[in-house]
Amino acid sequence: MLVLKNLPRSPAGAIGLVMLLVTLLATVLTPWLSPWDPYALDFGAAMQAPSASHWFGTDNFGRDIFTRVMAGAVFDLRLALVCVFVPMAFGVAVGMVAGFFGGWVDAALMRLTDIVWAFPFYVLVLAIVGVLGASETNLYVAFFLVNWIGYARIVRGETMLISRLEYIEATRVLRFGRIRVMARHVLPNAVTPALVYSMSDVVLTVQAIAAMSFFGLGVQPPAPEWGILIVESIDYMREAPWMTLFPGLAIVWIGIAFSLLGEGLSTALKPKG
Repeated sequence: MLVLKNLPRSPAGAIGLVMLLVTLLATVLTPWLSPWDPYALDFGAAMQAPSASHWFGTDNFGRDIFTRVMAGAVFDLRLALVCVFVPMAFGVAVGMVAGFFGGWVDAALMRLTDIVWAFPFYVLVLAIVGVLGASETNLYVAFFLVNWIGYARIVRGETMLISRLEYIEATRVLRFGRIRVMARHVLPNAVTPALVYSMSDVVLTVQAIAAMSFFGLGVQPPAPEWGILIVESIDYMREAPWMTLFPGLAIVWIGIAFSLLGEGLSTALKPKG
């Protein structure tokens, strides 16, 4: 709640939050804003330009693009948030344990992160999905196996700094339980940079999910995922440019929203003074 109160301190954060709320509100109100089923085919209405009845036009199957873009927002945001925050929770735990205990525990966990970190992000995700097969479930698995690394390294560095502070050293002298110290004193401070990083990670993940669908390795048609909408529009870019334009703008919009929100979080979580 304190973070939300402080977000208006940053104009960028406030704008990002408004953009995200507008997106969420539009997805909730879509059934009332547009009567069309995102999956319903109507070949008689195929490739119609944007109009009062079809705000974003229709695709080659006569499906309403506005409805499909809004349904895609739910699809992509759900995928992206799960693919970011589940690995984040695991990475924060790993990084905190490595930084707090040090020694062989730190060495073993960091060598593991070094191995995964050696491979480019997209290459590793593509390889995992390529081996497991194209499906939504396998996307979750691939992103979990890759996405936790960054959080582990960030939180490990923060934890090592926090562990050297006098009040943390005092808890060791007083023989406070390690789990209690980590949960009450280390975690709230160490997780701050991870939260800021997660916003840019959401942007990267939305783009990666769209790219995976574009190459046929992500969510499969007829799901209204933004990458799929762009793939389906490639052959019709001259005749019906709106088929590509609006899903592309949706990806840009959500990317800007989370980037600004990340900047706002950075300001809101920064100590005063």
